[in-house]
Amino acid sequence: MGKISILHPGLYSTIQDLGRFNFRKFGVPQSGVMDSYAAKMCNLILGNSEEKSVLEITQLGPKLKFLEATSISICGAHLSPKINNYAVQNNKLLQINKEDVLSFGKRELGCRVYLGIEGGFISEKIMGSFSWYKGITNHETLHKGLTLDYNTSKKQLFNRNASAKIDSEYLKIKTIEAYKGPEYNLLSSAQQKKISCESFQIDKNNNRMAIQLQELLKNSLKPIITGPVLPGTVQLTPSGKLIVLMRDCQTTGGYPRVLQLSENGIITMAQKVMGDEVLFELIEIK
Repeated sequence: MGKISILHPGLYSTIQDLGRFNFRKFGVPQSGVMDSYAAKMCNLILGNSEEKSVLEITQLGPKLKFLEATSISICGAHLSPKINNYAVQNNKLLQINKEDVLSFGKRELGCRVYLGIEGGFISEKIMGSFSWYKGITNHETLHKGLTLDYNTSKKQLFNRNASAKIDSEYLKIKTIEAYKGPEYNLLSSAQQKKISCESFQIDKNNNRMAIQLQELLKNSLKPIITGPVLPGTVQLTPSGKLIVLMRDCQTTGGYPRVLQLSENGIITMAQKVMGDEVLFELIEIK
């Protein structure tokens, strides 16, 4: 078993997999990777199954020292990764030797980058998931002095130059796919026009639980009887604030649910940072 020494934790780095399912009836959030596309690409490059755990890194990356040889991949946001101070590329199979140090630098594009490792990270599995969440798992985020475990293999992976095509355009676009929410039709025509035709900026209040938008939507709707919400549910608060619930969101809520993001919409939203503009594109359920 190999170990990674955390030399610097970065801004907000957590172990995640595809999520914790079938426990929402007990009030347990789904959690899981914010950008499922990038996480799956990490595992695909490594020949892992898609549900293997990865390290989700937010905006400012950590500095990690590998104590045994392995193979890694880096997908999602562009945070200027380096191995032993030599720049490496996203979306490639990268060989790691014993004592190698992986670091990240300037954020160039996107918000969240994913570090995949051969065989996945070894962590505690609770309620069917390795995803870290405060109050459920022993760890919430990386911290200096912590060590991460991973399987070591005697085989060496080679870049096969295979046919997997990775599309990174979603990191640049501002269009967010969304369906009409349960309370969408309670909005006035003017409100509906604004929510589907005007851009909104990402507010400073954004995290794995929810992303708030800056611009207010004039609102006279009353709160609803508490009902179910999901990752991607867009709530309208009494003040007119739009809140986009994300992977660590609660399971119920009392604000009108005006939109519901598609999985592609969640993935695109997960890569936005404060000040980025988004434009909701209404789509139909097929």
